[in-house]
Amino acid sequence: MAAKMELVELPRWEMAIYWFLSFASHLYSFYQLHIFSKAHEKSLDREVQLDKGFLIWGFRKDPTDFEWSFWCEWAWQSLIWSLIGHAVVSRVFGVYLPQYRKAFLTFYGMLAAWWLLGLRGMAVLMLHLSVSLAFAQLHNPAVSWGCTLLMLSTLHIKSLQDIQRDWYDSDERYYLLLFSSAVCSLRCVSFSLELCWNPLLVRHPTHHCSHLQFRNIRTFIMQLYNLTAYCFYHPLFYNGPIITYKDFNQQMEQPLCRVSLMWMLSRILRVFVWWCLAELMIHLMYMHAIQNNETYLNILPPWALGGLALAMVQFFYVKYLVLFGAVSVLVTLDGLEPPPLPRCVSIMYSFRAMWRYFDVGLYRWLIRYLYVPLGGSHRGLFQKLLSTAVAFSFVCFWHGCHDYLQCWALLNWAGVLVENAIALFLSSPPLHDTIVRFLSPQMQRRGLAFVSAFSTALLILSNLVFLGGIHVGRVYWKRVLLQVRLR
Repeated sequence: MAAKMELVELPRWEMAIYWFLSFASHLYSFYQLHIFSKAHEKSLDREVQLDKGFLIWGFRKDPTDFEWSFWCEWAWQSLIWSLIGHAVVSRVFGVYLPQYRKAFLTFYGMLAAWWLLGLRGMAVLMLHLSVSLAFAQLHNPAVSWGCTLLMLSTLHIKSLQDIQRDWYDSDERYYLLLFSSAVCSLRCVSFSLELCWNPLLVRHPTHHCSHLQFRNIRTFIMQLYNLTAYCFYHPLFYNGPIITYKDFNQQMEQPLCRVSLMWMLSRILRVFVWWCLAELMIHLMYMHAIQNNETYLNILPPWALGGLALAMVQFFYVKYLVLFGAVSVLVTLDGLEPPPLPRCVSIMYSFRAMWRYFDVGLYRWLIRYLYVPLGGSHRGLFQKLLSTAVAFSFVCFWHGCHDYLQCWALLNWAGVLVENAIALFLSSPPLHDTIVRFLSPQMQRRGLAFVSAFSTALLILSNLVFLGGIHVGRVYWKRVLLQVRLR
């Protein structure tokens, strides 16, 4: 069996130097990007129409990150108030009528969805749920997966998109339907596969029924109710994070979590601080407006170019701290255990860690419903390659399967495979024994950090492709990885 390297602590003075260099390089590169942003503010304003800033007096704001602008607008319009309403309903029924809490939370979630998506949007979602549950009655995982992929593909049919856009007075409501449909598809997979693996997931009524057909209809209705409660759970309805049905079903039956007022206020304050940090970043650095124009990418000074890469991935991280952190407070109050919040991308040094610790809910979902059922790492090398490839392919398809997403998925698949190969090579008995014999534990850790630097560079490149598109990745590949400039 392959041996693993044992990592030991480095001297404190050495770690202090590393942390200082890391923070200093971050801050200096951000400062250089800020200088570039202010120097080209007028031209950027003409191109993307910068918003009037409100967080810092006299500063403008970069509004071109669609996801952040979209969710902030909806939050102030309605989502904050509907989430507060959910908390009130959950707390009242959890205290006084706990046996009806799940039913009323389901009703409230459907009512809130109808309020924003309208009757036709609700009909689309209920159609997806009903079709998914109908195919799940066959207890065949392959059939359930085929149904899910078919329904996901309908989200990208141009004629259906045009019809659904005409239902609403703004594109934002259509996108809300699109996002909620995509997230609900993951929950439908979770429910369907759990039902395939455990047909008694929803038990028959305790009393005996002489009519088998009537009993089956009642069972189907109960299953539809449970699927609806799972999919329309309001805090997680629009954007996640993902919780598997098995965990949701078990934890929803538990009593409400007793928390102090100080705990709740501290969590809300923490989310507010993250929101302020995200707003501060787009007030000081126009990173999204700059990355949309390849001309700016080619004339950015080297430090500002590095600052742009760091700012893009750090903003993405802080954005999801806000989006996942806000709903995680409500989920915890309801007695459920939300997935851990994303880890800071600046301390990620491998593709495996990025997938495992950024969106933990999605990672657990992929492992349980794709990677392990296809064989994973327990059925040989080929099954591992296939399972990993299928998992990345599905994530690409679920996000929209655009060309930059295909490139990003391929980079991640290759990165994970190369990392696994290198880890296996370094931990093989002959080489591992040689490393242990000639290198101290501290030097082993330094050597591992040196090897990980190459993986980190490619990880940053793949993240830039995901966040900015292929043109951003191409510029960074050309300017950072291929060109050597002497200044």
